[in-house]
Amino acid sequence: MEMMIAIILGIVEGITEFLPVSSTGHLILMGYWLGFTGERAKTFEIVIQLGSILAVVVMYRHRFADLLSPNSERKGLTLIHLMLGMIPAVVAGFLLHGFIKSYLFSPYTVVIGLVIGGVLMIVADLKKGAPISSSLDELTWKQAFSIGVFQCFALWPGFSRSGATISGGVLLGTTHKTAAEFSFILAVPMMVAASGYDLLQSYQYLSVSDIPVFLTGFLTAFLVALLAIVTFIKFIERVRLIPFAIYRFVLAFFVWMILF
Repeated sequence: MEMMIAIILGIVEGITEFLPVSSTGHLILMGYWLGFTGERAKTFEIVIQLGSILAVVVMYRHRFADLLSPNSERKGLTLIHLMLGMIPAVVAGFLLHGFIKSYLFSPYTVVIGLVIGGVLMIVADLKKGAPISSSLDELTWKQAFSIGVFQCFALWPGFSRSGATISGGVLLGTTHKTAAEFSFILAVPMMVAASGYDLLQSYQYLSVSDIPVFLTGFLTAFLVALLAIVTFIKFIERVRLIPFAIYRFVLAFFVWMILF
């Protein structure tokens, strides 16, 4: 039964991590319905999120190679952009980590995050004016830092990290595709740092007998995320954010009706 739960949650994580619908919110709700909760479940969620992040590294391996190459003469997106994008959420996450873990991981807070995040996405899609940054290499330092500020909203479960950063990017003058790709790349150092910190806090809940279940969830999330990233990049160029906002509202309504 736990292997089946691992596969289900791995699929949910892989699909939702990079879609603007909140992977954390979906994992909290799905874990609640499957009866998979508690500290061990939270640790499992950390592990499968790392599976999704590995998918980004594989998909954008050439971009990461350029960023990390000391001899690269490539202009455009640099490590400085990533550092500027990370700073706001790293500081806020460090200061609020205990509060978030203690009080915000519940179906009720997820519903609130789904609704407010959906409103932000609609506002972004209704923005007027042509984008000033049509590719990652045209992104400015100011835009990178400001997108990082929007990323702070994602500390609230249900808000969605990709939803916050993509909406922020569009509002700040990027195309939807550029905002989505920067969101994916920014997710790697952000989530590795956050997940690593969380693992240090919760590794005592793991045992050798957990390895098959955790590995199954990790691999499932990795493979599903690979497909989700490719599909989403093509999708976001055509339909933008409003359909995802509508999905969030519908999900929030049903969760509210069922649980409350």
